[in-house]
Amino acid sequence: MERERLIFHIDVNSAFLSWESVERLKKDPDALDLRTIPSAVGGDASKRHGIVLAKSTPAKAFGVTTGEPIAKALLKCPGLTVVPSHFEIYVAYSRKLIHLLEDYTPDIEKFSIDEAFLDMTETIHLFGEPVQVADSIRRRVREELGFTVNVGIAPNKLLAKMASDFQKPDRTHTLFRDEIPRKMWPLPIRDLFLVGGSAQSRMEAIGLHTIGDLAHCDPGILRTQLGEKYARTIRDYANGIDNEPVEQRTAANKGYGNRVTLSRDVSDMDEARQVLLSLSETVGARLRADQVLCGQVCVELKDWKFRSFSHQGLLQFPTDSTSVIYEEACRLLKEFWDGTPVRLIGIRAGKISDHEFIQMSLFETEQDKKRLKMEQAVDAIRSRFGTDSVKRASFLKKDALVDHAASKHKHLGRKREGSHDENSGISD
Repeated sequence: MERERLIFHIDVNSAFLSWESVERLKKDPDALDLRTIPSAVGGDASKRHGIVLAKSTPAKAFGVTTGEPIAKALLKCPGLTVVPSHFEIYVAYSRKLIHLLEDYTPDIEKFSIDEAFLDMTETIHLFGEPVQVADSIRRRVREELGFTVNVGIAPNKLLAKMASDFQKPDRTHTLFRDEIPRKMWPLPIRDLFLVGGSAQSRMEAIGLHTIGDLAHCDPGILRTQLGEKYARTIRDYANGIDNEPVEQRTAANKGYGNRVTLSRDVSDMDEARQVLLSLSETVGARLRADQVLCGQVCVELKDWKFRSFSHQGLLQFPTDSTSVIYEEACRLLKEFWDGTPVRLIGIRAGKISDHEFIQMSLFETEQDKKRLKMEQAVDAIRSRFGTDSVKRASFLKKDALVDHAASKHKHLGRKREGSHDENSGISD
């Protein structure tokens, strides 16, 4: 008989805040540990700008939530200590975590900067019982890297991720098939992966309030409310069904992307361009951080009816320039978007290559080179003083639809077209 898969999901507890704390304590052992006080990583507290990217457990007790505006968080907790983000530091700690996890299996999928899936099916026998191995991983991360993680253990990625979201911090949880009725079905329907606010409202309107309600709902009723593809996927998830493999980690990223679910539908070209600029900022910064170039740009849209569209184009020469990526994205958007209201906008950079294998382009001008040097200087300033230390003027408007550096949108697999993912993409 085929052996049942064994999947671990590793989730860093309050990742950005934890890494910020570890780095500060490394520089000054007498520094105050941000994890022990009401604190948050986010925008400029003095100007009350930006959003909460991560918060401490004491801040959570005041009701501070990830993704909310700093101004709102300060109303809940006037004594909140807010520190700027340092993305380069977080990338470095994320890489250290992956390096540690490689001791346990070669089959690793880096799900996001602070999460990873491990397929332990073929290697678990080398280390011991699953819970003991997970506890060993947590202990090593805590002692060797200075922060904590949750570990979820299950027969597939979905259940492993659900398990790791149980009680925090620094815990190991299992969610095997015989545990689903007891551990997962009583949970609110919103706790299920891929259930956003709109889908939650529609399901609650027909009497579905828990994951168990959804698991036992008549498929025909679900199809009429949610559409055939999403209804089938979400009911499978409620029953713990997910056959998606853990995609083996490769030496280089095949593509860099970012997308954001908007707070309201957008039908105006200028507003859509503003979102593309925000996304281009983060994609360009990630390319430069990894010292790679892209030769292709793709724009993704999801309209108000949850229909997905995309359009891609090849660049004249490989680049890691935010401005070049943004200009190409705007060109693509103008070519294929008819102004239908959209709720999600994304950018993907493809055809990734290393700098050393790229010949100088005849099309690259001195202006292009100067612009790239400027962007690299901005990266250095943001790395030292925080992501919000430098902003384009267009993002200083009070009514800006997105922040100047939109957060990475996370989803369980690399492609989950047609899904109703309504999360902000910011996790903690």
